[in-house]
Amino acid sequence: MGTFHQNKGELHGITVVVDTTGAEIFVGRCDTVTEQGVILLDGDVHRDGDGGRSKEEWVNRASQFGVWKKFDRLVVPTDKVASIRRLGEVAG
Repeated sequence: MGTFHQNKGELHGITVVVDTTGAEIFVGRCDTVTEQGVILLDGDVHRDGDGGRSKEEWVNRASQFGVWKKFDRLVVPTDKVASIRRLGEVAG
């Protein structure tokens, strides 16, 4: 049985980490990667240093315990994206 979302890309439906060239890092369920940006659903964002945690520490914690949805939909502009990886690939 195939996917019903053939044009959404290989990360569609996967929880991903989107690191940026700035202080923010995002975690959410990837909907689409377009020329305009990465569209995440049911996600959260962390700013480096908030709560005394670096981006790396925050992502490691998210890989262990998951992410509490704070936003229904997030768009990370393409020019801000440094990397995209599956949350499951992060060693917590």
